[in-house]
Order: sequence, then structure tokens, then C-alpha cells
Amino acid sequence: MKKLLLLSIVTLVGITFLGRVIYLQVILSDTLQMEAENNAITTIYDYPERGFIYDRNGKLMVANQVAYDVMVIPRETGDVDINKLAELLKIDESRLEKKLKDARTWSAVQASVVVPQLTQIEYAPLQEQLRKFPGFYIQRRSLRKYMVDHSASVLGYIREVNQNSIKNDDYYVQGDLAGKSGIELQYEEELRGVKGYKKYTRDHYGRAIESYKNGSSDKAPIAGTDLTITLDKELQEYAEKLMINKRGGVVAIEPQTGEILTLVTAPNYDPSLLMGRDRSKNINAILRDTVRLPDVNRVLQGQYAPGSPFKVINALVALQEGVVTPQEHFSCNNGYNYGGKKPLGCHSHASPLAMNKGIAESCNAYFAQVYRRIIENEKDPAKGMDIWHDHVTSFGLGDFLGYDLPVGQPGRIPDGDYYTSRYRYKWYAPATISNAIGQGEVAVTPIQLANMTAAIANRGYFYRPHIIKEIKGTPIDILKYTEKNYTTIEAKHFKPVVEGMNEVYRSGTAKYVQIPGIEICGKTGTVENFTKVNGERKQLTDHSVFIAFAPKDDPKIAVAVFIENGYWGSRYAAKIASLLIEKHLKGVITRTDLENYLLTHSLEYEYVKKLSKAPFKVNEAIDQGLITLEKEKKLRKLVDSLHPNTLY
Repeated sequence: MKKLLLLSIVTLVGITFLGRVIYLQVILSDTLQMEAENNAITTIYDYPERGFIYDRNGKLMVANQVAYDVMVIPRETGDVDINKLAELLKIDESRLEKKLKDARTWSAVQASVVVPQLTQIEYAPLQEQLRKFPGFYIQRRSLRKYMVDHSASVLGYIREVNQNSIKNDDYYVQGDLAGKSGIELQYEEELRGVKGYKKYTRDHYGRAIESYKNGSSDKAPIAGTDLTITLDKELQEYAEKLMINKRGGVVAIEPQTGEILTLVTAPNYDPSLLMGRDRSKNINAILRDTVRLPDVNRVLQGQYAPGSPFKVINALVALQEGVVTPQEHFSCNNGYNYGGKKPLGCHSHASPLAMNKGIAESCNAYFAQVYRRIIENEKDPAKGMDIWHDHVTSFGLGDFLGYDLPVGQPGRIPDGDYYTSRYRYKWYAPATISNAIGQGEVAVTPIQLANMTAAIANRGYFYRPHIIKEIKGTPIDILKYTEKNYTTIEAKHFKPVVEGMNEVYRSGTAKYVQIPGIEICGKTGTVENFTKVNGERKQLTDHSVFIAFAPKDDPKIAVAVFIENGYWGSRYAAKIASLLIEKHLKGVITRTDLENYLLTHSLEYEYVKKLSKAPFKVNEAIDQGLITLEKEKKLRKLVDSLHPNTLY
């Protein structure tokens, strides 16, 4: 028994020693080797070039440039001469100390960025001097180089990733850059490429001295994918030019594809301001500008009452529901008395009038009566409102639309439940009469207006608006952007509405902005504009709105223009739309009178009325030439004094 016990003990000890040897030599060896390599080897990432961005015609809009980051591995720094290093890096000592503290907090053994995005000129004097500071090294990376000075809200920008990005995507490490808005964000995975790396052995100071294993462990970076977007660079530049000193949005869509030809929000800024060492200061200045709101994409995020362009939708719904015919006439006596506190007003024009002239003259009384028939076609107005709602939303209104840009708003198209919950008493069609003329509870974004216009141009269907055209030369084949989305309106009902929109240019509210040789269909709009000043509701200058498509019978472009405080539809918005159509279809501008007006007139004075208490008629005086250019410059100084340090 003792022999058996002794044998068991010896066997157990032997197995234990053997297991330990196996653990050390086989299982732990990889871990020990990894730790040894971490101590003796440093890995420096080789960042790929981001993909280039081209416009629809192959013109380069966004490229790359070389930049250099100063990196630090805190554990290897030793005693740092903060004064000398700050002088070398040309930053404040306190800022450098904070950077080093943040780096140690993040990781003692992983590299962090100390000074990002140095240019070639800034990097040159550091190249040799930085070797005197153990733990510091230079990391080469590729930064954006914008070939245009506009379109920042569409193109987007790149910025250092935050902790959430690092946590949610193991591609990123501290100090990496990624798309933060626009196309750069939406197509980040395609644009960023794949990082490479190089391994080096290092000395006891932590300095890289030679390639590890002759580079056999290195990995070359893979460049990001080039994108071709749907924007027309020249049309985009022209739209930006026309929007100087104005606020609002311009968007043009190719009806046959849903491709976005131009998308301009104003005011905008030069995208290159968000690159380089001053980017943080510039970003903060833009975000702090709560007067102009340049960081808001008004085309995608601005929710406005659509005004009179919405009347064409009510006409289509009425035709579909069979409550009106194109030939039926309605009277207008400078307005329509629907039983409210005051009649719904209208301007002077011939009366009575049928649908063609009702659209051309933008008659409020005509469309109020048409709208009532739609809602009152059912005994229960809530049910009538639901039917109206379903038709209207089939045009993409009240919806995010599903376009491929990362921001947006749904707008609002009310239904029966909306009013039932809003009113405590039994309500009827007159309580919602403002919907007849695109005011009241209806709210849309400019891109929804453009998409609605494209659906009318196509006589009943649309493709989802999108900004991507090709990815690395391969056309998009995503069903989402290539399938037709049909409205609930039969194709036969579009003809009289299209004729009415054409009459807007021939004899109606846009007759003075015709373009020779192009048959355009459009609709003007004047939208009431209210704000609160010291808690009191105050009416400001109306918004100017316009939708259009052309040519009439083979549409190549659909446009929506929304100009805040632009007075009436034909004063600003219609001029801009007509010029963009001519630019796109002809390539040249013949209506230089319209162009000169837009380039020499400013609306900045309108935008400071609630801040400066400027008289309501100031801008009218400028328009009529009653205020000289010198006086206008003085007024502009007033504008600038109310929101200084702007960057655009």
C-alpha cells in the first residue's frame, strides 16, 4: 500500500511538472512572446488615402493632402522638458501638459495624438529635433483637400473619433479620423480604406531603430474607394453664388433618376475651414453662431409651411377624388369667406376662374373651395382628412424620403386623428382651411418639395432622391434608388395641373422670369412668417418659395427654392429657379437681368430686424435704389456687429 501511495505521489508530481512545462512552452509561449514583442517592438500605423469624391461629370471635388501627427507613448517619455517641447511644437505649455495628462489617462502603453495635422512646412523643423524626446514620434496621415470652397453641408468633414466610435468599431483607435457629416459620414466605410502598419524594433529610449523581421510582418494600407456623386459641380457653384446674402435652401433633382443635381443651404462655409490646426476653433465658431445657423442644412432639416406650391397637390387630390373638374369655375372676391373671424384673403385677378387660371393666378379662394370639397366628400371630416392625408403623403411629403444623407426632418402632414386630438369640440373642414393654401399645420422640407415636383414632372411617380451615382466606377444598383415610387394619383389627372403650372410662366405669377426657348412649369409661393420678440408674436417679411420643372414634356430638372424673408415667390425664389434651369439645360445665362438682381441684392437686413429693430421697409428702400451702396455698406456693418467672428 505504501509503495502504491509513493508511486501515486511521484506520478502526480510528474504530471504536475509536465503540465507546467506544457503550459509554459506551448500555451503561454505565444502570450510571453507577444509581451516580449510589445516591449521590444513598436507598431506604427500607415494610414490609407481616403477615397476621392468626384461630381457627376468626373470633376474632382475632394482629394487628399499629406499631414503629420505628433504622437506620444506616455510610458516611454521619462522626464519631459515641457518648456522646450512646447516651444518646439509651438503650443502653450498648459495645453501640452493637458494633452500628456489625457494621453496617460487613455493608455500608458498605447500611442495618443499630441498635435494633429501638421503641414509639410510645420513638420520639417520637427523631423530631427523630436528624436531628442523619448516616447514621441511622427505619424504620417492623409487629410482632406477640398477642391471647392462650397458645399460643406453636403460633402461633410472628418474629425477625430470619440470614445463611442472606438467602442463600437474596432477599426478605430485613439487619434483616428472619421467622417462626421454629409457624404464623409454616410459613406465612411467606403471612403476610409484599410489601415496598414509597419513594425520596428526599438532601443531603450523607445525609438524605432530598424524594421522588424525585414518587414515581413508589415501590412500595406488599402486606399479608400473613390465615389462619384450626383451633384453637378458647376451648377452647385452657381447656386451657391446666387444664394450669397440670403438664407434658405435650393435643391434640384433629375426626375428620371432621382439624382440630386444641386443641394445648397445658405448660409454655408468653406469646408477647408474644418481642416488643419485651426479646425477646432473654426468648428466651435460655426456651432456658436446661433444667428445664421450655418451648421443647419436647411434643405434637409428646415421644416417650413410650403405655401402656394402645395395648391397643385390639392388640385391633384380633388381630381382623383372626383370632386372637381378642370373646367369648373369658382368665384373669388378678393378672398373667400369660410365663416371664420375674417375671410381668407386673395389678391386681385379675373373671376370666376377654372383650374388652369386658378393655378396660374394662385387664387386662394379657388383652392379653399376645392379643398373643402375633398374633406367634405365624406360625412365624417376626420375620414375625409385621412383620405386627403394618404394622397398627399404618397408624394413623399411627411416622410424622411430615405435619401442617402445622414440628416433630415419628416415634415408634417396632419390626418384626422391629429385634429381630433387637437380640438376638444366637433371640428369641420373650415377649421383646417389653411391647408388649402399650404399654411396652417402643413410643414415640409425643401427636398420634399423638390421630390414632389419631380413626381408631378413624371406624371405620377418618383425615384428616391440620392447623392451617390457610382462607387469606384460601378453604378449603383440598390433597389431603393432605382425603383419607381408611385403616387395614389392616376396619370391622367396630371395633364390639367401641368398645363396650369405652365400657364404660371406664360401669363401668371412667374411671367416675368420666363427663359427664352424653354417651356417651364412652375408655381410661386408666398409664406407668412412669424417670430417671437420678447414673448410677443410678431410678423416678419414673408418667405419666397418656388417650384419648377423643365422642359414641360421631357423633364430633365425639377427645382425647389425656399428663401427666408424673400417677400413673394417671384421676387427671389422664382428668379433663382429659372436661372438654374437655364444653366442646367443651356449651359449659359441669357437672363442676365435676373442674375444681376440676385447678385446685387441682399436680404441680410431682413434677418436682423428682430435683433436690431430696423424699420420694416429698409430692404424695400434698398431694392428701389433709395439707399445708396455706401449706405448699404454701413447697414452691413450693423449686421456684422450683431454676429461677429463669422467665417463665411
